[in-house]
Amino acid sequence: MDFTQPDLSANRRPELAATKVQPALPMILVVMGVSGSGKTTIGTQLALALRWDFEDADWFHPSRNIDKMHAGIPLTDEDRAPWLIAIADFIDQARVAGQHAVVTCSALKRRYRAVIVGNRPDVRLIYLKGDMELIARRIATRHEHFMPASLLQSQFDALEEPGADENPIVVSIAPRPREIVAEILEALKMPAPQADAAPRR
Repeated sequence: MDFTQPDLSANRRPELAATKVQPALPMILVVMGVSGSGKTTIGTQLALALRWDFEDADWFHPSRNIDKMHAGIPLTDEDRAPWLIAIADFIDQARVAGQHAVVTCSALKRRYRAVIVGNRPDVRLIYLKGDMELIARRIATRHEHFMPASLLQSQFDALEEPGADENPIVVSIAPRPREIVAEILEALKMPAPQADAAPRR
């Protein structure tokens, strides 16, 4: 699949992506950032607070992509195409079903975000922003994640930070996770976290 073509966008499902529904609150939150920025931690806590479903983008990768990342080989756009489409499919299925979800995805480039967010007015982007030094320290402490620290430079090289036209909520990863979640909820004008809530995964 050619990621340079404008037709690789959310318009893959135009009847869904172009739906001009304007809900009071987003149905889907996409938590983006480079590997090690805390997408899974923040995403799960955000889903817990909202009592929404949680989906991690890592679960949508085909096995060949995971093998490449284990081997320290950066993914190509061709590798990412089926992964992004699978995430977009999940998002559209949730929207049609009237379900709310928090989805994590690195979504490093604008054209990737066009696939999973695109013209969907009920999908909101949350960008976890941090510098390479801080993220490298965090990755060094992780033992089970399949993204080696050696790929961090390639992540920052590929990163195209979301512009104002993408309507992102940009939060620093420096604070503690609960503080980051509180900042996101405040930006969304959503209720404070509930201690007894549980994500529906």
